[in-house]
Amino acid sequence: MTENLWNYAPTAGHTPDADLSGYRVEAEDGHIGKVDEHSNEVGSAYLVIDTGPWIFGKQVLLPAGAVTGISNEDKTIRVAWTKDRIKAAPEFDKDKHLGDPHYRDQLGGYYGAGH
Repeated sequence: MTENLWNYAPTAGHTPDADLSGYRVEAEDGHIGKVDEHSNEVGSAYLVIDTGPWIFGKQVLLPAGAVTGISNEDKTIRVAWTKDRIKAAPEFDKDKHLGDPHYRDQLGGYYGAGH
């Protein structure tokens, strides 16, 4: 895992202009959903994952630092966490994400960011 949770690791295979919408997301132990939206902003990159019926339509925000690999050929993203860890993550709150500057810090606290 990278030291900076909100940046893609250099080895993840991410390119700054990549459109990852619709990519399948694979946890360490299986499929967790697909990318609904994402940000490529340096220092603030993330994925919003739509988990579909797996956890009843919940959306979760994953920091880009969780990404271990991106396959553009397969349209698949691999992340370094288990399904249970992602399932227990706070639900994505679009209003807080856009309006609360502390929201990302709260998520970083859950994901173990060493602020």
